[in-house]
Amino acid sequence: MSAALTPAASPHVMNTYGRLPIAMSHGRGCRVWDVNGKEYLDALAGIAVNTLGHGHPKLVPALQEQVAKMMHCCNYYHVPDQERLAQMLVERSGLTNVFFCSTGLEANEAALKLARKFGHDKGIDRPEIVVFEKAFHGRSIATLSATGNPKIQVGFGPLVEGFIRVPVNDIQALQAATEGNPNVVAVFFEAIQGEGGVNPMTVGYMQDLRALCDARDWLMMIDEVQCGMGRTGKWFAHQWAGIQPDVMPLAKGLGSGVPIGAVVAGPKAAHIFQPGNHGTTFGGNPLAMRAGVETIRIMEEDGLLDNAAKVGLHLQTKLLTSLLGQPGVKEVRGQGLMIGIELTKPCGVITQRAADAGLLLSVTADSVIRLVPPLIMTMAEADEVAAILLPLIHAFLSE
Repeated sequence: MSAALTPAASPHVMNTYGRLPIAMSHGRGCRVWDVNGKEYLDALAGIAVNTLGHGHPKLVPALQEQVAKMMHCCNYYHVPDQERLAQMLVERSGLTNVFFCSTGLEANEAALKLARKFGHDKGIDRPEIVVFEKAFHGRSIATLSATGNPKIQVGFGPLVEGFIRVPVNDIQALQAATEGNPNVVAVFFEAIQGEGGVNPMTVGYMQDLRALCDARDWLMMIDEVQCGMGRTGKWFAHQWAGIQPDVMPLAKGLGSGVPIGAVVAGPKAAHIFQPGNHGTTFGGNPLAMRAGVETIRIMEEDGLLDNAAKVGLHLQTKLLTSLLGQPGVKEVRGQGLMIGIELTKPCGVITQRAADAGLLLSVTADSVIRLVPPLIMTMAEADEVAAILLPLIHAFLSE
């Protein structure tokens, strides 16, 4: 007689997520187990968060040591690992300085405040920021207003004013939308849109945006919350275009699971905030900073940028080989270990079907299967992802 299954339910937790009927227990590497002992291959990584997978043997002892030393210290005092992590990010980005917070939403909110103050410092009373269709920047009122998804905005109006929305990869549309407008202060975009369906900005478009921002004295603000921290095979996805932003929000993979956010600023934005302009209680705490420092150290020691590029290309090639030209498949796209498979019809059911088959992934923008596994994923594990997922897609498309 088999042991009784533990039900997955949270009756006292606010009902804000469409959860699968699964409760996770523990993980190791790219594998996780639920409370009933079922094993899954993790191709979601907590939505691009668990950079080093689960229970990494180099990360765990460092965090255990830090927990025993100090977890939280307020920003009335210097936190040594803030400076260590800031220096690491500055060196890898070519930018100037860093503000630390706890989430991607907070990092994006800080970026929006930077842009507004940049405008006010220039004498612009009502600064405006260019944002993009299908963008996702967070769920606070300001970041929700910058987001390009009407579905998640419904019921939360009035939204914050001051945003000009344009389509992606269309420089003429952006120029037309901003022509003769003296209030524009910044352009804010994801190098690869995550929640919007794994939509990359082209290299040429990002280069055109950089030139336009320079010509018009705008801040170029690149949201690297989901696509940054080595996911594409470079530290930050915009680096494939050979450009530098003025403002770069980070979060998700920076702490390998410990909540952390950051805003990295270049010379044009580095000194906009002065004492009293912005702050945070939990941001920059010793535990999160240690997680960030160790994540970057281990990524470099273990060659995870190269791994993300190689394994990602291998997986994407395998998916393309099987799916290209298939009726019902619109596109396979992405870079490194950030891959989207867009179908021609909504495919939300694949999330549950994949979990039933032992694979964790997500469906975003209704019809895009998203794969953002840990950057430690091996070629063999990538083959396993394909072996589980491809039959599910073919079966779904034949229905």
